[in-house]
Amino acid sequence: QVQLVESGGGLVQPGGSLRLSCAASRIIFSIYAMAWYRQAPGKQRELVAAISSGGRTNYADFVKGRFTISRDNDKNTVYLQMNSLKPEDTSVYYCNAYSTGLDYWGQGTQVTVSS
Repeated sequence: QVQLVESGGGLVQPGGSLRLSCAASRIIFSIYAMAWYRQAPGKQRELVAAISSGGRTNYADFVKGRFTISRDNDKNTVYLQMNSLKPEDTSVYYCNAYSTGLDYWGQGTQVTVSS
């Protein structure tokens, strides 16, 4: 069974940084595009950043210049470096792996930005 396990969430002050990790198992990681989504209470899940199997990246406008997505195919892991965090970044962050006809999700990790 495919597993995506997120880690690295927590409480951080505005302006601070966090690095999320998502470790994948039981998939051929290198062929999957990977993405981070987030969902705040009462809101729809939204795409934050994505990285293709070839390393091309895409970001939502609200995180451009602040967040960086990267992947390490040797470690089957995707990362999200989050800098200059704002209170509105508070959400549960989910890791997603997708390929043609296949779509997997992690359980989510809470990120809270508050003073």
